Amino acid sequence: MMIRYITRRLIITVPTLILVTMLLYVLLQFIPGDPLDAYAPPDAPISIAQRIVLRHSLGLDHPPVVRYFFWLRDTLQGNLGLRASNFQPVSDAIANAIGPTLILMGTSLTIAIVLGLVLGIISAARRGSFFDVFFTVSAYLGISMPPFWIGLVGLYVFALVLHWFPAGGFDTPGQPFALWDHLHHLILPAAFLSVFNLAAIMRYTRSALLEEIGQDYIRTARAKGVSKRIVLSRHALRNALLPVVTVIGAIIPSLLGGAVFIESVFSWPGMGQLYLAGVQARDYALVMGITLVTAAAVLLTNLLTDIAYAVIDPRIRYDD
Repeated sequence: MMIRYITRRLIITVPTLILVTMLLYVLLQFIPGDPLDAYAPPDAPISIAQRIVLRHSLGLDHPPVVRYFFWLRDTLQGNLGLRASNFQPVSDAIANAIGPTLILMGTSLTIAIVLGLVLGIISAARRGSFFDVFFTVSAYLGISMPPFWIGLVGLYVFALVLHWFPAGGFDTPGQPFALWDHLHHLILPAAFLSVFNLAAIMRYTRSALLEEIGQDYIRTARAKGVSKRIVLSRHALRNALLPVVTVIGAIIPSLLGGAVFIESVFSWPGMGQLYLAGVQARDYALVMGITLVTAAAVLLTNLLTDIAYAVIDPRIRYDD
């Protein structure tokens, strides 16, 4: 049963998340310097006695192994710790940043899926034509260009030279929230975050569709007089969607990675910019909290991808 499969996957998710956080915590211990320095104000040096008190209040006087289990205990209770910069709860910081990131990633993913599928289908249906060659070359260029470079070029051309879009931010400072103003700020970062994924989806859609078009059942349908449009839409496309769904499920982590650069370039107040600020400030609690949320999102995406397989192809079952 599908319910049983989902339950097993959710049970496996818990030790996987613990393992991810454990590995990250070990890596953070190799960062040179004292973790207490991130909490000490740089413009007001504190005495040795104050450092001892602060170290004890933060639990930094315990061995790393003990500190990790303290963090794990607090996390299971919903407490992700305090930020080093302003002692704000990490959960509040993530809650404030996750909304803008979901909006950016959701818009980018929608652009990538819609345009990737449409252009992939057109390219496969017109194999060898000018459109096919143009879209294929564009896909290779999109896959080859790193997100931060695309973002910088797009910011320079469309914001600084052409002045078509604002240079960054979530909305215009000092003005009340307006949907059009927000969309005006959203279009540019979402479009450039989608370039890599759009190219990947288009390329895989074209390849999978061409493979299905060459199958015997497609040639039989065409020989019986079924139109090319119906053969593509009702037969070839549905069977070609399985590898495309795999790609869509796999690009979620790349969206998270690309968001770090795109949000930094366009000053978008999301998880990517927050994560980068945590790394730069050596804010262990913030980095651990964002990693936990990100890992959970990736594992959930993999589960949804598996479920989508069964929806698209009824032959796939997850029974015992």
